[in-house]
Amino acid sequence: MARFETDGSIDPILRVSLEPGETICAERNAMVAMDRSLSLKGATRGGFFKSLARKVLNDETFFQQVVEAGDRPGEILLAPNLPGDVTLLDVGDRQYYLSDGAFLASTSGVEFETKTQSLGRALLGDSGGFFVMKTSGSGTLAVSGFGSVRELRVTKERPMMVDNGHVVAWDAGLDYELSINSSRSGLMGKLLHSQLSGEGVMLKFKGEGVVLVCSRNKGGFLDWIFSQSPTEKAVKNE
Repeated sequence: MARFETDGSIDPILRVSLEPGETICAERNAMVAMDRSLSLKGATRGGFFKSLARKVLNDETFFQQVVEAGDRPGEILLAPNLPGDVTLLDVGDRQYYLSDGAFLASTSGVEFETKTQSLGRALLGDSGGFFVMKTSGSGTLAVSGFGSVRELRVTKERPMMVDNGHVVAWDAGLDYELSINSSRSGLMGKLLHSQLSGEGVMLKFKGEGVVLVCSRNKGGFLDWIFSQSPTEKAVKNE
């Protein structure tokens, strides 16, 4: 099976070594460099409709890169679009849910499906869900997070609450609820209090398993970037 390893301690690159005949899948535009013995092509993974679901529901790219070693072995270097850690996960006995944009690369035996749950229940009743990608099969999976990535262990005695913007991946065996972190009742009360307090959507985990979190929130960072633009500042000063 293709060998995955991270290269570098800060903003690492993923190094993948392939033997003849082996293939991996990677997110589009992830390739940094590769041996000429390898071939790279774009393909839909899991068929047209599964690829369309990942694009529309999870904001993943429709086409992924398929890297294949021909008659000779080779190495490829991969990197995520956003700066941050790369973490390797063993898929098989343990399966995972992935947040939007977390997928970087995987061996050919790892498959994905889109799971849907009610967002309305999350807003109105402190429970529910959203569109998420779930792994199946077996192999090695590389995920990336914006900033540094840490593993949190959830136990029955220690449930965990994590801001949705900081979640990278979590154990599929965990129970979770998606909600706005507010004591207010009703949809409008929750939304208003969320805007005033700066509290966002939270994932509440319980059970036994691990949650991977990243130090940076992509949505919050983009909001800050736009708030510093000259146009935004000019509007505020008027």
